Amino acid sequence: MTLSDITIKRPVFATVLSALIVVVGLFSLLNLPVRELPSIDNPVVTITTPYAGAAPEIVDTEVVEIIEGAISGVDGIRSITSSSRLGRGRTVVEFETTRDIDEAANDLRDAVGRILSSLPDDAETPRVVKADSDAQPTMRIAITSDTMSAAEITDYASRFVIDRLSVVEGVAQVETFGERRFAVRIWLDRQALAARQLTVTDIEDALRRNNVELPAGEIESATRQFTVRTDTRLGSIEEFAEIVVARRAGYSVRLADVAEVELGVEDDRTTVRANGKPAIGLGVMRQAQANTIAVSDRVRAQLDLVRPTLPPGMTITVSSDDATFIKQSIEEVLIALGMSVVLVVAVILLFLHSVRATIVPAITIPVAVIGTFAFMYAFGFSINTLTLLALLLAIGLVVDDAIVVLENIQRRVEHGEKPLAAAFLGTRQVTFAVIATSITLIAVFVPIAGLQGDVGRLFTEFGLVMASAVTISTFVALTLCAMLCSVLLREKDAPGPVGRFLE
Repeated sequence: MTLSDITIKRPVFATVLSALIVVVGLFSLLNLPVRELPSIDNPVVTITTPYAGAAPEIVDTEVVEIIEGAISGVDGIRSITSSSRLGRGRTVVEFETTRDIDEAANDLRDAVGRILSSLPDDAETPRVVKADSDAQPTMRIAITSDTMSAAEITDYASRFVIDRLSVVEGVAQVETFGERRFAVRIWLDRQALAARQLTVTDIEDALRRNNVELPAGEIESATRQFTVRTDTRLGSIEEFAEIVVARRAGYSVRLADVAEVELGVEDDRTTVRANGKPAIGLGVMRQAQANTIAVSDRVRAQLDLVRPTLPPGMTITVSSDDATFIKQSIEEVLIALGMSVVLVVAVILLFLHSVRATIVPAITIPVAVIGTFAFMYAFGFSINTLTLLALLLAIGLVVDDAIVVLENIQRRVEHGEKPLAAAFLGTRQVTFAVIATSITLIAVFVPIAGLQGDVGRLFTEFGLVMASAVTISTFVALTLCAMLCSVLLREKDAPGPVGRFLE
């Protein structure tokens, strides 16, 4: 007894099998990640070391080479690419696909931490980021205010917004564009310096001596212990101006005598405006291998939590989002998928001249397509343009098995057999042909998954989804399709209005 015989004899069993396929497929569909293309990104970690004022040659010899030597022994490295620029060194480390990016970043941090003492004193601590630092942000966010200046917006964002976005799952870092951090700007008078025989180095040394907070120890008694803290940090412009730089002829030379001190910003060379208002821009960088749409959804959810806490007059808007383009691309493919199903059913109706016969493939096609999502979930695939393209192309293959079974059963019915007998005999007659055809198609698409390199990784999901769709369509054709034919087809049934019109 074949599988088709069992399902024809037990239509409820066939219905339950198909319903189970649909339920599992829908569950898988709801849990599948959505992205533009299959995930083929290798884990990438970037090490950036700022070294203010250093020439590229100095950065290369004193920073980059030391870091490269320290990280070269980390396991799983595929390539190391370094570049040196004025005041900054950058090392991009690409790992093998099987390497976990979190573990890789931790290993690099440990390696870099062991050579910190070998770096120049003026070089900042290297920053390790789980992304390519030259990659473009996936989201751009603008923060504007009707009542705050750009410097005040920067101060608020750095304390209340950026940190909350940085810890979102999948976010590598949050870049700030047009930031205006508060800073004390000192405009030196070169003539006043020359008259008092002072140099810029003297001013710098005086600032370092006076604007520092050092531990002062403890005071202990028989019953108490006090921690002593020296409050020597400069907290106002007046305190900076009163700094004693040097003594000349018994008189103190203060900073205000040789410079103009004012409250300003660290960098005012760039300006960001949003809708004509002063603003700062935030660029959200996703981690390598992170899902763009998932990161976008999490960031937007975090922004919804931040907005009620904003000061009056401040707004946060998403200027651009790569996830929007990806979602629209997926929607277009889904529309094409729906249109293809409608067209296939229409063509079947046109040639079979029977609404009853057309119902059979109209039911089996969605069952086979939905069931394919279960295979995608089991393989760890995602919904992307290539997997949806595979489903789009598979509709023509999926319907072939159902049409072969349906047409053979209908032919036997037209020759005088009872629908139930025609379903038994007709399905048995074409079972081997259906299975052989499906195996041939599977043998064509499965080898695509064996291609090497990025191309193979890109089309692995395409080939396996096609093979999965053909596999489940064969099962549906030999079970659900045969059962439906035994129930829906009629012996020498007179054509209805639609059938007469098509004839």
